[in-house]
Amino acid sequence: MVKPAGKTVNLALQGGGSHGAFTWGVLDRLLEDGRLEFEGLSGASAGAMNAVVLAQGWMDGGRDGARAALDRFWRSIGGSVGTFGTEMLGAWADLFVRAFSPYQLNPANLNPLRGILNTQIDFERVSTASPFRLFVSATNVRSSHVRIFDTKELTVDVLLASSCLPTVFHTVEIDGEQYWDGGYLADPPLYPFIYECKARDLLIVMVNPLVRDKSPRTPNEILDRLNEITFNASLVSEMRAIAFVQKLLDEGWIKAAFEPKLKNMLVHAVRADGIMSGLGSETKFTTATPFLLDLRDRGRQAADAWLETSLKHVGRRSSIDVRRTFLAQSP
Repeated sequence: MVKPAGKTVNLALQGGGSHGAFTWGVLDRLLEDGRLEFEGLSGASAGAMNAVVLAQGWMDGGRDGARAALDRFWRSIGGSVGTFGTEMLGAWADLFVRAFSPYQLNPANLNPLRGILNTQIDFERVSTASPFRLFVSATNVRSSHVRIFDTKELTVDVLLASSCLPTVFHTVEIDGEQYWDGGYLADPPLYPFIYECKARDLLIVMVNPLVRDKSPRTPNEILDRLNEITFNASLVSEMRAIAFVQKLLDEGWIKAAFEPKLKNMLVHAVRADGIMSGLGSETKFTTATPFLLDLRDRGRQAADAWLETSLKHVGRRSSIDVRRTFLAQSP
């Protein structure tokens, strides 16, 4: 019996430090389910790492290889990064980053992620033989512009640049330019899918809650919500552009001759609202293995819910109302 062709989507993966383990769980469940095919993957920070690790694992062993690679990567984070000292940045993060720069705290510019990435990813092979189009964002410090690195440009420095929080790590230099975390300007990047990929369906895996019903009151709650709004801002901006094109096409504002030049994206999302809203931004520095495994399980739960309610819409229509979800002024 011939297995029917799967539905093809582009995956856009938000960053968020160790909260990227939530995305690990989402990807693990989607890979296990097996009904989705992927054309392109984009990401910032931990989202970019999840994308590249998935591609590496897929080359090594298909879906099962991708699941194994993600499991190996995140367990390595739990086993190695915590011993480096980022654990201590949890509750004390705000105090340290206000009092000291990474050039004072870490003058040798040590980053345990470099060793993990170099050990687990063959960047030359990924850049030349990845089964998916890959897009990784980083923020140019000098120009304040986003740079999107595509598959052929991927190196360990690109992933470290994409995840470079300037209060924690030294800037990363690539081609004579200095870069910070890609999440400031593209978290995750969406527009490459419009111009570089054929698939219309876009599945966004969100790590930062978009909606909070309770207004923040305490200093920590205020900082947490500010962090979420900051790292969701670029996503909301790109979704505004997608919604505008949808409106032009839906309401017949575009002449028929020009319609093929615009891609009417079908948008889907696995959201972190509710399932992740109990975690403060300081936990993005927590790398204890039990915590990462808990986030993975939350991701699998969220993916299960999405598969149950929204998979049927892929290839047919958006499973979320883009304007109401990302642009509405009120609930």
